[in-house]
Amino acid sequence: MTALPVQRQVPGCVNAHTHVYSGLVPLDMPAPTEPPAHFLDILAQVWWRLDRALDERALRAAARYYVAEALLHGTTTLVDHHESPEFIEGSLDVIADACQELGMRAVLCYGATERNGGRDEARRGLEECRRFIRSNTRPLVRGVVGLHASFTLSDDTVREAGALCDELDSVLHIHVAEDTADVVDAMKRGYRGPLERLLELGALRPGSILAHGVHLSEPQVRLAERRGCWLVQNPRSNEGNGVGYPRALWASARVALGTDGYPSDLKAETDALVRLARVHTHEEPAGAAGVIRRLEAGRRLAGERFGPEERIGSDRTELEPEAAGGGCRARAVRVNGRMVVEEGRLCCGDLEEIRSAARAEAERLWARMETR
Repeated sequence: MTALPVQRQVPGCVNAHTHVYSGLVPLDMPAPTEPPAHFLDILAQVWWRLDRALDERALRAAARYYVAEALLHGTTTLVDHHESPEFIEGSLDVIADACQELGMRAVLCYGATERNGGRDEARRGLEECRRFIRSNTRPLVRGVVGLHASFTLSDDTVREAGALCDELDSVLHIHVAEDTADVVDAMKRGYRGPLERLLELGALRPGSILAHGVHLSEPQVRLAERRGCWLVQNPRSNEGNGVGYPRALWASARVALGTDGYPSDLKAETDALVRLARVHTHEEPAGAAGVIRRLEAGRRLAGERFGPEERIGSDRTELEPEAAGGGCRARAVRVNGRMVVEEGRLCCGDLEEIRSAARAEAERLWARMETR
């Protein structure tokens, strides 16, 4: 069964949660020396080493490569969650420039955390969000406030993020209950769970984006919906990280689809959604109806950030089946009234140059990772 219909002039695909900084990963990122035993091991041995190794050069190459490939897969909007602890100030501009250059809509944030440098690191991350939201004038890009995940944050930082959302009339983008470690941490701090912790500390305004929600219960999912929050399911990542299947997300109509750093091929993501839903639950439609709801929710989520005057609903993609691999490629993509892919080729960038730069920076990034 083809989860994402392949036809002429479908609405543009919104990737409602991803990590553009992982753009170079498909270019032969080395595996960890020791196989990770659990989710926190995966973070410590892979993703946190990768983000610490990022500098401006590597991030620029990763962003341009990820954005280019996303457009060629028919994605018209990326909702990105960024972290590069050794390159915080100005990092969002690098991603924003790549999106504006190539013609991708984007909603960007820096995911503030205390896991490397404590409260000072978190303050710098929040300040990057503030700086970017205030200074960004790119027509295709918006900024929001970001936190990594509550288990890497003190209550004070969570409160400050909420206050920043109020100050800037913005919303929060954060990982919530991706793994049981997040739930256990919140309970040890005296809260019923990570969602309740964020709510009690005043961090979640309506429109906030909660990535994953794997270990939220049905009442918690309903609570998030009542508070006007979006949840974003990431099937391939959840399966790859072994964190489980989010059985309760059916209880909200505000659930979009993301790739969590995997390549922005929404057909591959919807195929995984259908397959995993069939295996893990019979409580929500696992076919076309469920897929359409997720994709439409992503467009509504992005529409909240851009507003009706930006006509995000007019973004269009024309897809064609790939010869192999089961994914889709875009024959044509139009964003904000501008053709950005035509006859399967980028209109606003040299794909071979982008890929060549990515390959060169990937080798340097893997060497830097060995020392992080």
